[in-house]
Amino acid sequence: MKILIVDDQRLMREGLATIIGLEDGMEVVGTAVDGRDAYNQVVELRPDVVLMDIRMPGMDGVEGTELILRHVPETKVLILTTFDDAELILQALEKGVQGYLLKDLPSEAIVSAIHTVYNGGTVLQPDITAMLLREVRKIPERQPDHTASSSLQETQDALSLALLTEREKEVLARLGQGFNNKEIAETLSITEGTVKNHVSNVIAKLGLRDRTQAAVYAVRHSI
Repeated sequence: MKILIVDDQRLMREGLATIIGLEDGMEVVGTAVDGRDAYNQVVELRPDVVLMDIRMPGMDGVEGTELILRHVPETKVLILTTFDDAELILQALEKGVQGYLLKDLPSEAIVSAIHTVYNGGTVLQPDITAMLLREVRKIPERQPDHTASSSLQETQDALSLALLTEREKEVLARLGQGFNNKEIAETLSITEGTVKNHVSNVIAKLGLRDRTQAAVYAVRHSI
C-alpha cells in the first residue's frame, strides 16, 4: 500500500511518515507541502492513499484533492483536519474525499483509517460529523430567501446517516418496510425496549419528527 503524506508542517509530515513507515504492508512513497505539490507527486508516484492536510498556504487541501480526483480518480484521499475547518471539510466532501480525521488522533486510529479507505470504505469521524451537520443545518437559516441546493441536502443526508450506528441503520431499514417495534425486535433478535431506544436515536440524529418521517426517509434514500 503506497501512501503520500501532505502537510505544510515539516514535523507533521515526518511524524506521520515515521509512524506509517513502521506498519507492515505500508510504504510512504513521498511527502508534499501543499495541494499543488501533492498533485504533481500523485501523477508521478501513483500512491494508493493520500493523507491530505486541509488548510495549507499556496494550494490548500480542497483544491489539491479536486485536481487529484479529477485526473487520477483511482487515488483515495483522506483529509486530516481540525474542528476549525468546517467549511473546508464540506467543500472537500463535495470533491469526493473518502473521509476525514482529526490530526490529534492516536497513530493506530490513523493507520486503521488508511486501511479502511484503501479497501474501499469511508471514514467519517463521528464528532466531526456531528459538528458538520450542525453547520450544514445553519446554512438555510443564514440564507432564508433561498432554497437549499440539492447538493447541500445530499451532504446533510450523508452526514446524518454517518452518525447512525450499524444497528440503527438496520432499524431504520425496517421502519421503511413498515415494521412495528415487535416485528423489528423479532427480526433483529433484540428486545422491544432496545428497538424503542434505537428508533428514538434514529429520529433524533436524522432531525426528524416521528417514526413515520423516519420510514419515509428510509424509502426515499433506499435504505
